[in-house]
Amino acid sequence: MSIITNSTNQNVASQSTPAVERFNASEKRLINCGQVDVNQLMPLKYHWAWEHYQNGCANHWMPTEVPMTKDIEIWRSNRLSDAERHVIMRNLGFFSTAESLVGNNLVLAIFKHITNAECRQYLLRQAFEEAVHSHTFLYVVDSLGLDEGEVFNMYHEVPSIAAKDAFETELTAEVLDPNFSTASDEGAQSLLKNLIGYYIIMEGVFFYTGFVMMLSFHRRNLMTGIGEQFQYILRDETTHLNFGIDLINGIKSENPHLWTHDFQQQMIARVKQAVELELQYAADCLPNGILGLNADLFRDYVQYVADRRLERIGLPMQYGSSNPFPWMSETMDLAKEKNFFETRVTEYQSAGSLNWD
Repeated sequence: MSIITNSTNQNVASQSTPAVERFNASEKRLINCGQVDVNQLMPLKYHWAWEHYQNGCANHWMPTEVPMTKDIEIWRSNRLSDAERHVIMRNLGFFSTAESLVGNNLVLAIFKHITNAECRQYLLRQAFEEAVHSHTFLYVVDSLGLDEGEVFNMYHEVPSIAAKDAFETELTAEVLDPNFSTASDEGAQSLLKNLIGYYIIMEGVFFYTGFVMMLSFHRRNLMTGIGEQFQYILRDETTHLNFGIDLINGIKSENPHLWTHDFQQQMIARVKQAVELELQYAADCLPNGILGLNADLFRDYVQYVADRRLERIGLPMQYGSSNPFPWMSETMDLAKEKNFFETRVTEYQSAGSLNWD
């Protein structure tokens, strides 16, 4: 009797349960999609986002894995000039706060308004990487015995750094407004402006001057621990930039009416404004130049980089400058990068290739 009763109850339960409506990949959208109650990853629609997520996972690293003994020895010696120390300090001052600005923007602004699950999966990964980058600069400052207040307060005290941070903070404030929504064209364009500001400008332009400066020390076999960490960060940022470009172009493709002539001109103007801010920063870092680097070279480089970023989101080049640091092309190209883990005792492996013997 109990068996029959249970069977009957099961039949009743199955009859009373409404059919589950399956979610099709075609229903997914990058913004303004209603399916945001859970991160519905499957079926995948934006495979590029999932690939970027997997690339991020494969690139995992921690700053404390990089030895700083040689850097500490050099920093305490007389091998670095005052001008070289100035360059290093300025870059630590900028990056130590800029990484946190990017992380805050991802978590507090972008994540809320990107309604696609696979993109959100990547954003979660990127947010962790931004935390690792912030950890890196704390680790460097602590290792070298630097004045923490001097480094971490530069965004208040150094005008060239403060100007760049203020430029980016303005974009976050707009999207963080409690009444902000992407439902209107104006709101969706504001989100696009934020994405262009953080991916194209902050991570795609503002960071690259610092990468050249710090990696130039590594090429001279100076401050190799910091240089190795900047190589790891550059690898992460290359993936961030590629994801951001795909996201911006994806939103443009799904919402072509947002990409008006006036909006395009506004974005070009913002990039050109950012270039001038970056040139002020380069001049501040290199008032008299150091071996192989000076402010004039960075004018060409920043303009060259800005043109590349504009092209990748379908905007015309503005400068036509050449690249004065061709060695950076190899470093920036993920397909040609060296294995950054090759000097480590144990390499990260995929689960399928682990050997437990």
